[in-house]
Amino acid sequence: MLNYLRTIYYLSLPVVLGAVLSNHMAMRLSDIEPVHWATPVILALVVFIIYTVDRLLDVRKFGGDVSNQLLTARHRFHFIHASLLWRVVIGATILAFILTFFLPGSVVKFGIVLGGICVAYVGAVFRLPARHPALLLKEPLVAILYAAGVWGSVWVQRPSVSNLEIAEGLMFMGIAFQNLLLFAIMEQLETPTVPVFSLATAWGLDSCGLLLRWLTFIIIVMGFTLCFVTTDRFAQRSALMLSLMSLTLYGIQRYPTYFLKNERYRWLGDGVFWMPMLVL
Repeated sequence: MLNYLRTIYYLSLPVVLGAVLSNHMAMRLSDIEPVHWATPVILALVVFIIYTVDRLLDVRKFGGDVSNQLLTARHRFHFIHASLLWRVVIGATILAFILTFFLPGSVVKFGIVLGGICVAYVGAVFRLPARHPALLLKEPLVAILYAAGVWGSVWVQRPSVSNLEIAEGLMFMGIAFQNLLLFAIMEQLETPTVPVFSLATAWGLDSCGLLLRWLTFIIIVMGFTLCFVTTDRFAQRSALMLSLMSLTLYGIQRYPTYFLKNERYRWLGDGVFWMPMLVL
């Protein structure tokens, strides 16, 4: 059973499910008309493809050396099963391409732009040297792309987007960035003798920790403020849930020793994106 759970974790399926659940929350919040059924399916496929290809290219970048100290257990899994995973990625890409013919034109155009940016990002990360300054954009850029995929795919199917939706979309983007920066900090604490180039190593743990605390404070204040400025009950519940997601990530940051054991921070950190299920 534990091996199956590890496989699910290594394949980033918790992240994929979190994207779908968060996307469904965005749908419920913006209820002018039904969102096309293929939208969450393609979102799940695209998130899986990007995360898998990113790690498969990372393995190649390190020369395919499975003993390299910079490779995590997840990277080693991708190294061992590389040929099978490439076939799965190709299959998922073909399926996503077929499903695009069922989508509204606005979503297809949005997907082409966002997909092009994602391809350019993955290609750049693969080609750039290990400590290139541009790699410091990884955490904020991935947070923006992730939030854009989850919320933007809904918004482009609407005639208009309310300020309330934009505010909660920004809260979600902040949580995505909080998640990624927290992981960078925890990875630095996990392997201090083999630092991975990231914002955590460039800015320092203290500065990043302070940034995360302020980010948590801002998201929670935004969540409670939205509860007072709207009478929409679902919007109130989703705002509080977003605040709780941010507070959960802060809890990981607050007790790093406990959450470093057995990579608990990864399980719970990715699991926060399942929390929207509680308000759906």
